[in-house]
Amino acid sequence: MNAALATQIELDSRGIAWIGGANTKVLEVVLDKTTHGWTPEEMHDQHPHLSLAQIHAALAYYYENQAEIDAQIEQWLEDGDELARSVSDPQFRQKIGLDRAR
Repeated sequence: MNAALATQIELDSRGIAWIGGANTKVLEVVLDKTTHGWTPEEMHDQHPHLSLAQIHAALAYYYENQAEIDAQIEQWLEDGDELARSVSDPQFRQKIGLDRAR
């Protein structure tokens, strides 16, 4: 018996994993799980354009490639911090506690 998989994880030219046809990065699903603690069902409620199969496929891909995706998330956070530092007032950032070591 041959099985056809409807859910695909695609890599872009930068090596970023995307859920095929959903315009959603795997790391976005991972962040929903790690930051919000959402179950796949809760993620589906929040993002109805993703099927449960797509969410589970993204999580499976993450667990198979955890070190690489964790590094991408860390880089994404560092890039965001750098951008925020470059466009915001340093005194204000210090006052509200954003300039802390990770």
